[in-house]
Amino acid sequence: MDKLGDFDGFLENVDKISELVKDLNSSNVELQQEAMEKADCLITAMEEPFKTKVNKTKINTNPPLQPSLSLQNESTERFMKIMEWDAEERSKRRAKKERKAAALKEKGNEAFAQGDYETAVKYYSDGLEELRDMWPLYTNRAQAYIKLGKYEDAISDCEWALRCNEKCVKAYLLMGKAYLASKKYDKSKSCFKKITEIEPWREKMVQEYLTKVNLEEEKESQEIKAMREFDKGEEKATRVPQLLEKLSKPDKMSLYYHGGLEILSQAVHDCTDQTLFRLNKGFSIINSNSMVKSCLLRETNDPDGQELCVSVLKLWKAVCSGNEENQMLLMTSPVSRQSMVDLVASEHVAVQKECLALLYLFSEKPHGRRLAIDNLNTHMMVRNLMMCIVEPEQQLENIAIDILEEFATENKFVKQLRSVITDSVIVPFTTILNNISVSNRQVLSPLISTVDRLARDDVIHFNFVHDPECWRAFEAAIRQCIACKYKEVLYPLLGLIINLSTITSPAIQEQAVSLCDCCLGLLKDSDGGVITRATGVLSTVLPQSSDAVQHVIQEGVIKTMCRLLKGRGEAATKYAIKTLTVCTSASQLAREELVKSAKKLSILRHLLGSSSDEMVTGNAALCFAHCLELEGIASSLLGTDIVLLLLRHAAGDAKRTAVKQNAAIALGRLCQSEPRHLDKLRELHGFEILHSCMKLIT
Repeated sequence: MDKLGDFDGFLENVDKISELVKDLNSSNVELQQEAMEKADCLITAMEEPFKTKVNKTKINTNPPLQPSLSLQNESTERFMKIMEWDAEERSKRRAKKERKAAALKEKGNEAFAQGDYETAVKYYSDGLEELRDMWPLYTNRAQAYIKLGKYEDAISDCEWALRCNEKCVKAYLLMGKAYLASKKYDKSKSCFKKITEIEPWREKMVQEYLTKVNLEEEKESQEIKAMREFDKGEEKATRVPQLLEKLSKPDKMSLYYHGGLEILSQAVHDCTDQTLFRLNKGFSIINSNSMVKSCLLRETNDPDGQELCVSVLKLWKAVCSGNEENQMLLMTSPVSRQSMVDLVASEHVAVQKECLALLYLFSEKPHGRRLAIDNLNTHMMVRNLMMCIVEPEQQLENIAIDILEEFATENKFVKQLRSVITDSVIVPFTTILNNISVSNRQVLSPLISTVDRLARDDVIHFNFVHDPECWRAFEAAIRQCIACKYKEVLYPLLGLIINLSTITSPAIQEQAVSLCDCCLGLLKDSDGGVITRATGVLSTVLPQSSDAVQHVIQEGVIKTMCRLLKGRGEAATKYAIKTLTVCTSASQLAREELVKSAKKLSILRHLLGSSSDEMVTGNAALCFAHCLELEGIASSLLGTDIVLLLLRHAAGDAKRTAVKQNAAIALGRLCQSEPRHLDKLRELHGFEILHSCMKLIT
């Protein structure tokens, strides 16, 4: 506090000195004289420790004289030198203190990392003795205080840190935690919300902390209400504790525990019952029972043991349904964590069914999903869920897929699957695709959609794209769907193939001809959605295989694409023009077929004049350039609006680089093939535009 007083005194002197400098530079002579006298007093006070004190008091009988200009300048100069010297000295002393404080801070950090929070507090405090305005020392000490349960001290340190740095996010974060631990929920929320005002990009993190506050607030409210009901002594409120007391008795028969658990499950009706179960150590009573534990861990396989296992799973579902605090407690036991994953693969249908129902309960909401992801073996869980889908004899595949769908929305879950995606997902998925039947066709559509979602992750996408078995399975599945008319499977399957084939891979190249052959057959389908997606597969697979390009051209794909461009929607147009561009780039025959199918390339000119889609116009211009390689095509376009159309795109939005380039290439090739188009270009003042685009291309 003494040093803090010195610091306040220093700030007061700085204010005085600022006023003196201002008055010394004033044009008012009286104000200057008064300032000089004050400056002399201040200088004398600052020099006092270095001088021998002499009593120079005497009576001045003469009135004060006006100071000369030279004396005034000399006094001002002397004052400023003293100020500079003082600033330098203070700067040196502060630098020395900063080094000491930083060294003590590092020692405090080391002690904190080792869990010695008392020592950490001591080092941070010593650092603050050296430098009172070093805010990281306050926040670090606050963090240590929180570990020691000294929440008021932590809050005080955070407030001091904010005085030093009003935008200190760490101070607000720690203060929010301290208020939460002190059950001051409104203040805790206020601190966390302040973080987003300073750094809006931390909104997701802040939302997670606000969720924690809400959960703690809800938990406290539940427990107060439950204890109030229990204290009344009513039968409803005492039933759960009484049943738990009976179940805590050791060395009873399996039937005893089974019956007790069944009765307890039926006794849990609402949040109060769930809270009383938690307050009376219900989870530990169940999980520590040796007979229950052996059943859950599949150490016994007798019928009574399976019934006991089912009753435990039912009870867990009853006490955790809608109760996030109970869900969290269930995940703290190694027995419950392991059994929730292992029992999905149980050979007993009733056990499987109840385990899946419990997992589904956790998958329904973000909080439950995050608890499961953080605590369960997600690799094993996914593998077991996929086996429920591969072997659908027990009619549990729908709930297994629902669970996977929900978990696939969590980024952390997806990242955890990266290293095991082949064994856990790709292998069972390809097994299902190779064996599509009446029994599993209904689950394939949601399963494919879930896989598609997982494949948005770059690592998982890469694994799918480079798996040869996967692409062979795609071809087999398409052929089976065509043969059996499983359009509900075919539609999402084609969409998945489109999304995956945006990356080039040897596996796709190997199956390209077969896949494209399948899609050619689908172009005759009566369902417009199937036709569009089959065209989409062609547009993404053809660029990866010249053999596939030659095959589809021989099979008449050019005429089909021209027909699609005349009457389909935006997606079909985008896919069809890309397919035409790929084919005309690779084949003279494709260019000739396109010219025959569209007189004066009217289809391409229509797209150039009407489409606002960058991909469509860019591919149309490039396809047009390919066709201009044919003799006589440029001459046949004399008198059309082609120069104007291409020039508009060449001079268009600078951000549409690909469109500008392709339009310029087509325009240049048009004028080169038929010089008479230059007259129109000159008439439209297009040489400068074409010249600037050529620079862009170069």
